[in-house]
This record gives sequence, structure tokens and C-alpha cells, in this order.
Amino acid sequence: MLSNHKLQLTLDEIKEISRIETALYNEHGKLLVSTFIPGKEFDEAVLVFAESMAESQILLGYHFFKVVVEDEVKYILLAHSASEEAYMVGKLAVCQIRNLAEMYRDKMDRNHFMQNVLLGNMLVVDMYNKARKFHIEQAERVVFVIEVDGKKDSYMMELVKGMFGGSGRDFVMEVDEQNIIFIKDVCDLKEEEDLERLAKMMVDNLHSEAMVRVRVGYGNRAKDLKDIAKAYQEALMAIEVGKVFYAGKEVVSYSRLGIGRLIYQIPMSLCEMFIREVFGDEMPDVFSDENVLTIQSFFENNLNISETARQLFVHRNTLVYRLERLEKAIGLDIRKFEDAMLFKIAMMVLSHMAYQREETQKI
Repeated sequence: MLSNHKLQLTLDEIKEISRIETALYNEHGKLLVSTFIPGKEFDEAVLVFAESMAESQILLGYHFFKVVVEDEVKYILLAHSASEEAYMVGKLAVCQIRNLAEMYRDKMDRNHFMQNVLLGNMLVVDMYNKARKFHIEQAERVVFVIEVDGKKDSYMMELVKGMFGGSGRDFVMEVDEQNIIFIKDVCDLKEEEDLERLAKMMVDNLHSEAMVRVRVGYGNRAKDLKDIAKAYQEALMAIEVGKVFYAGKEVVSYSRLGIGRLIYQIPMSLCEMFIREVFGDEMPDVFSDENVLTIQSFFENNLNISETARQLFVHRNTLVYRLERLEKAIGLDIRKFEDAMLFKIAMMVLSHMAYQREETQKI
């Protein structure tokens, strides 16, 4: 069904051009929108007219019209006059509303088709046959998952459609209460940086317009329709892995998840076994704020002691002392590449385990 907002805008435009007042009812006689306040006596008249064989009729001094879509009466239109001018305006309004309804139906059919493609609910043969029917061309596409902080509402959906759903080559849809899905034709976006800029624009626009925090994840480029379901799963994984290992990022790309993508899929039992092998049966008490900051900065500066000391505003010998103290506690010298890599992986595994425990407690 067309939204009442869209229908109201249509009647308002007709009134502004013709100065004829109109009202629109559904096929069951319920008033949907109007430019004036019709009396209660019209409720019964609309039902009588809907049951009649006439396409248009004058009742109670008004012109009544049927809006037929796919051989079914969808709306009843009233024009606030019995004049010939009102009849002509009414017929034009009927054409306008019918065209809008048909365009909306086609759009919904296309969206429903793409939703089935996204969820992997179609056979490949049917997919391409229906794509031709809906005039959906083969193109390189990227699936963006927009996760809303809290439960999304209809306003959020309309906002995303208004921002990004104007092109007939793109699709905006929802498959659950948390996420909005945006399937974008990216033939004009050749670089990975272009996709990241687009995702950041989504985050910024939704924050400024709806005052809501969102996280955007996107998968690899789908070069074919049959690849869209896989790209959707990649985008979902980008969102989930991002929560664990890149909590500060609002935009996460599947292609840049790195080792976090592998760690996320390791069973908890293997994670626990790995942590015992690295640290022993008892976790060392080395994760103070000072140590965590030192370790993070050391890794961010590619194990460069001088640069890390400069950024931390400490003497080089002070940093070396901290790293030696850490080595005594954990048995790993993170100044060496192999030990640093092992420690980094262990930290990510601990983050993964902590996240999984939190999620289990929520259930």
C-alpha cells in the first residue's frame, strides 16, 4: 500500500493546481487522506458506490471515482463538486493515483525479489529469469548492513530510503528488527576507499538526521546476483567481528578484518586451551591501564621502541624497563616478532572469549 503521506502530498498538489477539494477512501470505506473534512454521510455512500458497477458517479452533490489497480478497486476518490471541471480533475487524479500505486507495486516486487536473493531463497535459474522480468541488470554490487543502536523505527527506514534509495539500481530493505540493508550498485565506485567514504557518510548522515548511533559493515564486491547472499553474510560478519576486535570503529569492512575473522570462528573450548598454553592455568596480573596503553602503542608503532617512547612521553629506558617487567610476568618478549605475534593473538582471543560470555549472559 502507498503511504498516506505520499497520497496526501498528491491530493495537496492537485488542489494547489486545480483548486478542487478531494478526499480518498480505501475500498472498505475508510477515509485515508483529504484536503477537506467530509461528513459522516459519505461513509455509507462510498460503500454503496464501491459495490456498484459504475466507474464514476455523482452522489450527494460530489463526483465519485474508482481507482482500479490490477483489476481490483483499491481506492475511492471524491471530488468536492458536481461540475464538469471537477469531473476532469477527478479523472486526472485517478490516473495519477493509479500510476503511483502501480509504480509502488513494481518497486515492492523488485524489493521482494532482491530480498529473496539476499537470503539465498532462490534457485539460480529462477533468479536470472525473474531479474530479466524486473529489468534488474547484472552489475557489481556491495551489501551494506546498517546496525542501529537500539530498535530501529519506520522513520529510520524512510530516512535511509530518502538518502540512498533513489536510484532504480539500488535497494533498501529490512530483514530483522535491528538492521537496515542497503544493496548498492558500485560500478562507479572503483576503489576500496570509495566504499569506506560512502559507509562513513551513512554513519554521519544518520547521526545528524536521526540522532542515533549506527555501525556499518560491508562485504566484498558481488560481481553477480548469485554472489549477493555471500556478500550479505560477509557484511554481517564484519558487524559482529567489529564489535569484538574493533569496538571503536563505526565502519568495518569484511576485507579488512584480518586475523580477527579467523579468531571469531574458533570454538570456545579451543580458545581456552590456547590461553592456557600461552599463560598457564592462572592469568598473569599484567593488564593495568599503564601496561595496556604501553602494549597498544608498541604494537601500533610496529615494535619501534624509540617511536613508542616518544608518543608515550617517557624515556626510552623507562619503556624498555616496562617491557622487561612484562616479559618476566608473561614469559614473552614482545620486542621479538614471534612473541609479539603470539601475544597479540592471545589478546584477541581473550577479547573474543569475553564477548561470547557477555552474549551468553544476555540469553
